[in-house]
Amino acid sequence: MTRFYHASKRGVPALLLVCAVMFACGGCAATSTRNEQLPPLLALDELLRPYQKVATIEVRRVRYGSPSDLTPADYDWAYQALRQETSRIAADAVIFPEVRVELQRYLFFPVSEMKAKGIAIKFQGSPGR
Repeated sequence: MTRFYHASKRGVPALLLVCAVMFACGGCAATSTRNEQLPPLLALDELLRPYQKVATIEVRRVRYGSPSDLTPADYDWAYQALRQETSRIAADAVIFPEVRVELQRYLFFPVSEMKAKGIAIKFQGSPGR
C-alpha cells in the first residue's frame, strides 16, 4: 500500500503540470472576437433611407459535398463573408444577398463551389466609418 501511495504522490505534480499546460494552451485555439459591428443584410422593404450603390460584393468557397448537402452553417458562412467584405470597404449594408452552389467535379466524391453575391450600399447623408 505504501508503494502505491509513493508512486501516486510523485505523479500528482506531473499531472498538475500537464493540466496547467493544456489549460494555458487552450486559449490559443480560441477564435478572435472583434467588437466591431458588421453591416447588416437588408431586404428591400427595410430600406427606409435613400442609399447609393457602392459595389457588388462576391465571395467564393470550395466545399466537399453535393449542392443538395447545404447546411445552415454554409449559409452562415456566406452571409458572414458578405458582411465582412462590405465592412472592409466601409459600406453601411448589404442588399439583395444571394447564395448559389454549383457542382464542380465528381471524381471520388463531389466537390462544389459556393458563391455568395450582394450589393454593398452607403446611406446618403451618413457619416463615414
